[in-house]
Amino acid sequence: MYLDTHGVMLRQFSFRSSLLPFSSHSQRSFLKSASSTHPRIGATMATISTQNESTQKPVQVAKRLEKFKTTIFTQMSTLAVKHGAINLGQGFPNFDGPDFVKEAAIQAIRDGKNQYARGHGLPQLNSAVAARFREDTGLVVDPEKEVTVTSGCTEAIAATMLGLINPGDEVILFAPFYDSYEATLSMAGAKVKGITLRPPDFSVPLEELKAAVSNKTRAILLNTPHNPTGKMFTREELETIASLCIENDVLVFSDEVYDKLAFEMDHISIASLPGMYERTVTMNSLGKTFSLTGWKIGWAIAPTHLTWGIRQAHSYLTFATSTPMQSAAIAALKAPESYFKELKRDYNAKKEILVKGLKEVGFEVFPSSGTYFVVVDHTPFGLENDVAFCEYLIKEVGVVAIPTSVFYLNPEEGKNLVRFTFCKDEETLRSAVERMKLKLKRIV
Repeated sequence: MYLDTHGVMLRQFSFRSSLLPFSSHSQRSFLKSASSTHPRIGATMATISTQNESTQKPVQVAKRLEKFKTTIFTQMSTLAVKHGAINLGQGFPNFDGPDFVKEAAIQAIRDGKNQYARGHGLPQLNSAVAARFREDTGLVVDPEKEVTVTSGCTEAIAATMLGLINPGDEVILFAPFYDSYEATLSMAGAKVKGITLRPPDFSVPLEELKAAVSNKTRAILLNTPHNPTGKMFTREELETIASLCIENDVLVFSDEVYDKLAFEMDHISIASLPGMYERTVTMNSLGKTFSLTGWKIGWAIAPTHLTWGIRQAHSYLTFATSTPMQSAAIAALKAPESYFKELKRDYNAKKEILVKGLKEVGFEVFPSSGTYFVVVDHTPFGLENDVAFCEYLIKEVGVVAIPTSVFYLNPEEGKNLVRFTFCKDEETLRSAVERMKLKLKRIV
């Protein structure tokens, strides 16, 4: 069984600690401890813990969600607290968002904007989303008919899948992928087909993609800039995807939450390519760009004929999204370009600290052109797989990373890779690097 995975839905994935290679004294100590207790990251949560083992009852869950277990982020974060580890795993900043946005939320609450909002979003926010989209892509959309405000991009994803995908529909994913993709497609009853992006550059295998797309394909789901790899889809890749979609009448669901964290190249929204707006749902959110991940303000932009299905699903998922936070989001989306330039400059500096440090520690670090993630090859340190390495890293080194096998349909494809995030303050990043330099030793 497997782990399944912006938090990660987990499939069961076990490893035998007794098979892990170690060379240093601390690694041997870890092996001794692991062998005696046989801990397993991602071990099944098939029973509810109680003080009386004899009264345990099996967890009840619908068949469509049976393979999805506790999130890897929950498990890693729990271990991080227990061992006092620095958390470079979960993708949330350890610093706060801008004051002008927070003050707008406070003012909205004081002004009594605390009851249900209109289901598909405050009119002013819908207009602000449409205006930002026009500035970024050149596309003019109707804020009343083509913009739907959701409770974070995760809900935009769920509403899109549940509103537009029928049981048995084929949807193509690019692995590794954000965990909620497969989970919500499972809830929709979709047939999932994977195309794997491989290091070092995680480029799209275009011939494989061409062979995979057919008149049976309902949609292609993509994420650019890409979590977890930091890859940005190139114009050639996007144009190939667009051509295949037009030729085979395929929809595109495009998750673009990291669009303002594009470092080496300009972000391209696939909806802006010729013939693509009419078949594309573009999903985005406030959280990553404004370091306010807990607010859960997202949106979906789509032509009217697709928006109808999205809104139908949204109406029965959350109905409406936090009213005062929507008011604050209006102020956020009207931020001057100087804000976005400074954001990118700050993250570039953080990225440089982490990437340089990881290379000095001994990792093979793969290029990251966007997002606030970087993927590395952990195999020089001699552990059997990514889950074992991440457990060792937490317990013996005091740093958290995320095993990437949870982001694949076939976990074997990600067993050599782990993901770090640099959405932390510079002192935290430097402290994590120092811990790894002190306690991690290459053996290969």
